[in-house]
Amino acid sequence: MEKRQLSFWEVWNLSFGFLGIQMGFALQNANASRILQIFGADVHELSWFWIVAPLMGLIVQPIVGHYSDKTWTKMGRRKPFFLTGAVLAAIGLIAMPNAGALTAVFPALWIGAGMLMIMDASFNIAMEPFRALVADMMPADQRTLGFSVQTILIGLGAVVGSWLPYVLSNWFDVSNEATAGEVPYNLILSFVIGALTLVGCIMITILTTKEYSPEELANFSDANKEAPTEDKGLLNIFTDFKNMPFTMKQLSWVQFFSWFGLFGMWVYATPAIAHHVYGLPLSDHSSKMYQDAGDWVGILFGVYNGVSAIYAFFLPAIAKKVGRKATHTYSLILGGCGLLSIYLIPDPSYLIFSMTLIGISWASILAMPYAMLVGSIPAHKMGVYMGIFNFFIVIPQIINALIGGPLVKYLYDGNPVFALVTSGVAFIIAGLLNLKVKDN
Repeated sequence: MEKRQLSFWEVWNLSFGFLGIQMGFALQNANASRILQIFGADVHELSWFWIVAPLMGLIVQPIVGHYSDKTWTKMGRRKPFFLTGAVLAAIGLIAMPNAGALTAVFPALWIGAGMLMIMDASFNIAMEPFRALVADMMPADQRTLGFSVQTILIGLGAVVGSWLPYVLSNWFDVSNEATAGEVPYNLILSFVIGALTLVGCIMITILTTKEYSPEELANFSDANKEAPTEDKGLLNIFTDFKNMPFTMKQLSWVQFFSWFGLFGMWVYATPAIAHHVYGLPLSDHSSKMYQDAGDWVGILFGVYNGVSAIYAFFLPAIAKKVGRKATHTYSLILGGCGLLSIYLIPDPSYLIFSMTLIGISWASILAMPYAMLVGSIPAHKMGVYMGIFNFFIVIPQIINALIGGPLVKYLYDGNPVFALVTSGVAFIIAGLLNLKVKDN
């Protein structure tokens, strides 16, 4: 028995929650460093605050993957995790820029970092079951389409989230000025809008998608027909990690260098561009000019996400013509060149070129590794292996978080633009390693 072919709009609705997740994620990526600096963090400390993001992924993803494989409710198999993650992430989004109001209890910097932790844990709860849902609901020959549609929605959500503070400030006259230690109102309002959109998008997926029952899944031809092994609960995660498929082991190194580079860009883009391109001192993070630079970084992040959404439309055709492996390799190398070019470009508006190349990489990172991976994973282990695969997303970020600050402070003489150069080199290494992957 085969899974039925889904229409484009069924695939769209199935993945629509990703738009809201990524809108919130984009608001965090583009603005968390700026908010933490407003609350008092030094530039070389930023990566240490950001370490909570990958740590939450390392802890949460395998557990969520394991239990989402085994959770069957009236709502469905994956849906309870979408909804729980969305509600918790919305709380974190609203609370983080308003952390200054809670300073009577704890320092604003601690509260801001705590809200960052809550947001990341919640995004992780909601995000990876969406990956597994594609494998649950779609036949093998539609999965590249499924992951590409997710990438399109991720790109659209990220464009809106990244551009929102700039749009509110420049189109609707919402103030981006604030006194020292306070978050501008355009950022606060952006995070509230992001929280409401996140919950709304998740609800669309929940209300329009009917998951297969356990009995239906067991009868499909791509179901694993081997005798079930004794369920030892979470201990099985360690066994599954040891026995991961060969293709997954190869892709782990590609993922390592890809996400090492992405983390460096997310953490240091705002201070690097404000300092290297705008010529602002690193200590000047409360002035209107610094806020303007931060808003422009949001526009640039929207550009790379918008490019990724467009490029994702063409990924299935490109992969069909030249192969998924070649598509991912070329895309990663182009993104690496884009990151390296930031060091050479003197005008903020020209950075759109750099972000265009990065957007090509981002689209491929969000789709191609998963499309190459799913063919090597047993169907009844899809959720847990998607969670384990996330190790190779979060571990490089943890390493970057630990060493990034000392590198900027001692090796790069306090200039964060060299963190972006390092990220570019990491992308190129990832592209070259991808040439060795066995794509089933």
